[in-house]
Amino acid sequence: MLAAYAAREGQPLADLLPDGDLAEAKWIDLYRPTPEEVARAQAATGLTVASEEALSEIETSSRLAFDGHAIYLSMPLIAKSELEVPETRPIGFVLSRERLLTIRFNRSKAFHNFLDAQHRSPVASVTPIGIFMLMLEAISDRLADILENIRDDLDRISRLIFADTGSGKGKVKVKVNGRKQGAELQDVLKSIGRAGDTMSRVRDSLHGIGRIVPYVTQVAAPWIDREMRDRLKSLRQDILSLSDYDGHLNSKMQFLLDATLGLINTAQSNIIKVLTVVSVVGVPPTLVASIYGMNFKDMPELSWAYGYPYGLTVIVLSAVIPLVWFRIRGWL
Repeated sequence: MLAAYAAREGQPLADLLPDGDLAEAKWIDLYRPTPEEVARAQAATGLTVASEEALSEIETSSRLAFDGHAIYLSMPLIAKSELEVPETRPIGFVLSRERLLTIRFNRSKAFHNFLDAQHRSPVASVTPIGIFMLMLEAISDRLADILENIRDDLDRISRLIFADTGSGKGKVKVKVNGRKQGAELQDVLKSIGRAGDTMSRVRDSLHGIGRIVPYVTQVAAPWIDREMRDRLKSLRQDILSLSDYDGHLNSKMQFLLDATLGLINTAQSNIIKVLTVVSVVGVPPTLVASIYGMNFKDMPELSWAYGYPYGLTVIVLSAVIPLVWFRIRGWL
């Protein structure tokens, strides 16, 4: 899809298509463009439109380039896929004095937020670099929102893991919504995994912007005024703070992951302890039953009137005494 916008001082961006001339556009947006749309944009602007494969290159030389007329930039951008799960697809910017060209392959909420915002408050700078700056700020705001959502998810997970729902006797039972500990901890692991996957995608986007901002500041210095330089500097500081916060959330996620695995190991140890106690407690009764099951002819207990109750009593005591001993020693 191809969209073209003209910028006028104090007015919202005006959509030029379908009848407008692309050469008049300050911003041309190509979303999953067809070959015909790519050819049309290139013919109208003289700029090169890169493919998704070219924009996906990770080398700095491939993501940041200047041909003397236009700056070619690319970065990974996190967005939701059609299945409503986070995905990272490349986005390309081609910035010149005359216009801005964007090439993207996923529906980013940052772009929708940008278009909505400029209708409420029209762009202050109608230059392509001004529109480009607003886009980067919108992407930065969107990444901050995602990190805030991850923070809330991790806080919820933390409360779930460390909630004291014990009965007052020093034991804690993790049972939420009627579910047992094992099932709940499995859900926690999945939630932590999803948070970690989203954070890694956000980190990729932050690194992309972190490389773009200083490069544009240096290469486009003749195009930008002092106010724009200050905004680029402020955006760079925002990206650094978001990167630091992402690192903080990553540390918290790792802590919660370790705590969850520790709880799982504890639960498994408790199961093994119970099985061990059962096996140990079952040994003395088995021994007693084996002795009196040998059926020798001269066993004195065979002629006792109370031999059978006596044997049952010995079996019960041989099971109860170890349990009492384990309780006294604090092993149960």
